[in-house]
Amino acid sequence: MSEIQNQIEKLIANRETARLGGGQKAIDKQHDKGKYTARERLAMLLDEGSFEEFDMFVTHRCYDFGMEAKHTFGDGVVTGYGTIAGRLVYVFAQDFTVTAGSLSISMSDKICKVMDMAMHNGAPCIGLNDSGGARIQEGVNALAGYANIFQRNVMASGVIPQISAIFGPCAGGAVYSPALTDFIIMRRETSNMFLTGPKVVKTVTGENVTQEQLGGANMHTTKSGVAQFAVDTEEEGIALIRELLSYIPQNYTEKTPAVECTDDIARKEDILNEIIPDNPNKPYDMAEVIKAIVDNGEYLESAASYAKNIITCFARFNGQSVGIIANQPKFMAGVLDINASRKAARFVRFCDAFNIPIVTLVDVPGFLPGTAQEYGGVITHGAKLLFAYCEATVPKVTVTLRKAYGGAYIVMSSKHIRGDINYAWPSAEIAVMGASGAVEVLQAKALAAFENAEEKAKFVAEKEQEYRDKFSNPYNAARYGYIDDVIEPRNTRFRVIRALEQLQNKRLENPAKRHNNIPL
Repeated sequence: MSEIQNQIEKLIANRETARLGGGQKAIDKQHDKGKYTARERLAMLLDEGSFEEFDMFVTHRCYDFGMEAKHTFGDGVVTGYGTIAGRLVYVFAQDFTVTAGSLSISMSDKICKVMDMAMHNGAPCIGLNDSGGARIQEGVNALAGYANIFQRNVMASGVIPQISAIFGPCAGGAVYSPALTDFIIMRRETSNMFLTGPKVVKTVTGENVTQEQLGGANMHTTKSGVAQFAVDTEEEGIALIRELLSYIPQNYTEKTPAVECTDDIARKEDILNEIIPDNPNKPYDMAEVIKAIVDNGEYLESAASYAKNIITCFARFNGQSVGIIANQPKFMAGVLDINASRKAARFVRFCDAFNIPIVTLVDVPGFLPGTAQEYGGVITHGAKLLFAYCEATVPKVTVTLRKAYGGAYIVMSSKHIRGDINYAWPSAEIAVMGASGAVEVLQAKALAAFENAEEKAKFVAEKEQEYRDKFSNPYNAARYGYIDDVIEPRNTRFRVIRALEQLQNKRLENPAKRHNNIPL
């Protein structure tokens, strides 16, 4: 055999060794935990045969604590690029079979390389996380490795989409990279995210808490809002990444991907003419409205289990991707509070960063009152949503279905904060407050003078009806041009599609500046 043939045989052998990661025993152990390996995950994620790997033969550069005898090809992360539905993406998948996926400076260099390439080539970057954290044997070099990744996360923010899937542990400083990305998907039971683990929590605070309680998928998608999606299996998580990407452009310079629409754009939904209850205090399900107006009734909800009083989702109108923000009267009457404001603000800013038009469905009685909200800074958090809508330059179409009271009316993409097309249903009530509260303020002296309760109740009923006649309709706002048209509910789909078509070449730029100072 020639020397060249020997070298080729060695290359083939080295590739096989690299593909085994930490070895067959470690792979079996990963499978025993109900988890896939890094390469298996990438094979599921990417189009068949599209993966091109980088840095297969990189090894760590640590020679302390016996690490000089533990060199593994690839060193705990698989990196490269491929396609999803034919579209270019860059990927990295941490390999738990190699030193528990702990991060070395060499691993960081590999991850940073694909992040840089994603930026240079204008394609999404997807990270599959399954790591024991910083590699302790490398000390400050491991910390430097994390910092290098964080810096790139920030530079890539708003330039290319960044998606993180957490399929195993993610603790300490490692959590900040996913937190800096656009969307986080976590698998229930096997994944967790926390800055300090249960043992440290017990030592410092005395609390007894499990990993799942402290940083599991259910906690982060219902209580903290850190993650947007929770899945039961890795297959489900990977399918979700592919679906999510179908709504999102490759980078900030491109428009949203368009698909062929098989749903009649003029489809009328008679159910919408009857969905608003006669009793203004009775709830209904805004999800039914969304299903009725979007293409084929299909949408992908983000942060579905967090701040349920507001819905944030991706959908399509006539094949065009949009982001929908909608108050949900089914939960807390659709009121805006701290969590709902934060959730919606982040979604609005993502859509605006990536040229995704925003459709807002309004039924909001105001901001949630109370000391808990005020002490928690509801003013600042509400200002985040206001700021997000005000700075957004993408097409914005707003439909007010029922209530739009007070400051919440302004915040929810009103005409005054550059809403492009603002429609209202005949049932819309646009006012400073509801009839009951308004009468208490406007008729305070008259109410104080009543001694007979029955007469007082009759007076209140008359004044409330008087207020409703004046404000519990959209025509007062329409008089001033704050509403572009009052539309029949069943025609909402067609009117939104026509509005979006009209706005497809919208050009609007904010004043030049270093950067804004959003209230944080």
